Amino acid sequence: MQQMESSSRYIYPFACHETERDLCRMELQALFGYAVDPVGPYPFVDTSIVIDPSRSPYLSLRMDVWISEVSWEELLRQAAELELQDRTFKVKYIKNGDPRSFDEQRQMERQVGSVIRGKAEMRTPDLIYGLLSHHGRWTLGVCHPARSVWLEHKHKPQNYSTGLSTAVARALVNIAAPQPDGLRLIDPCCGMGNVLIEALSMGIDMVGRDINPLAIKGARVNLHHFGYESKGLVEIGDMNDITEHYDAAVLDMPYNLCSVLPRDERIRMLTSLKRISIRSVIVSSEPLEEEIREAGLTVMDQGKILKGSFIRNVWLCRSE
Repeated sequence: MQQMESSSRYIYPFACHETERDLCRMELQALFGYAVDPVGPYPFVDTSIVIDPSRSPYLSLRMDVWISEVSWEELLRQAAELELQDRTFKVKYIKNGDPRSFDEQRQMERQVGSVIRGKAEMRTPDLIYGLLSHHGRWTLGVCHPARSVWLEHKHKPQNYSTGLSTAVARALVNIAAPQPDGLRLIDPCCGMGNVLIEALSMGIDMVGRDINPLAIKGARVNLHHFGYESKGLVEIGDMNDITEHYDAAVLDMPYNLCSVLPRDERIRMLTSLKRISIRSVIVSSEPLEEEIREAGLTVMDQGKILKGSFIRNVWLCRSE
C-alpha cells in the first residue's frame, strides 16, 4: 500500500473575472514566482510552493499530488494501492484541465473511486481526491478547498461606495507581501480599513493611518465588527509625517469624482512611500508613471482593475 505522508508537488486551480485578470496575474506571480496566464487553456498553477489556498480570492483549492502524469491505466493501478487508514473519501474531477463532458467526468470519478480501497462518502468525506487531466496525462491528489474568507468581510457597518472590494483588497495584500512571516506592513491611507481587515484575517502584521478622522472612526467600527482590537492598529495621521519604517505598504491614492489630487501632492506622497517602505503596491485612478519615476520608485509589475468605466491602475514597486 502507498502511504500518504507528504507531497513535493502542488496544483492550484484558479479563476477570475475578466475585469480582474491583471490583478489575478500579478497576485499569482507574487505568490508563486513565475508568470501565469489567466486566459490560458489550463488555469492552474503547478509548483513546489505550499500556501493556504484561502489566502487568494482566485484560488479554489490546493491539490497535494500523489500520483503524477501517468496514463489512465497506470492511474487506476496506483490508485488501488493508496492507503486511507480508515478515512472516507470521494473523487472530484478538476475542470481546469482537459475539457470533458459532464457524463465523462462522472464516469471517471466513479472508475477511480471503485478501485480505491476505502469507504466512499459523497457529502462529508475525510479526503477529497482531485482528478486532473492535462494533455491526456492524469494526476491524482488530496484536495484542500479554499475558504472564501473575503466574502465574510463584504458587509461592513461602514464603507465607501467607491472603496476597494474585499477580493481586490486581499489580492493587493498578497502582492505586497507574498511571504509575510515576520514582516510589518502599513496602509498609509487606510480609509474604512478594507485592506487592513484582509491582512489581519490572514495573520499579517499591518497597521493603518489616515488623515481623515471620519475614515479612522469608520475603520475602527469595522475592525470591532470583525473582532479586531483597533487600538494601535489605526491612527489619525498624515502619511508624510510617518517616521516608522515598514517592509511593505499598500497605498490606495485618495481620489473622488469631482477633483484630482494635485501633481505635487501625489509626488510628495509617493516620495514618502519610498522613504517608509521597501516594497509597495500603489493603486490610483490616475496614470502615475511619471510621478512614480520622479519619486525614485522602481516598477516591478503593473496592471489594471476594471469596474464599468472606472479604471484602477495598480503598480508593484520597490525602493531603489
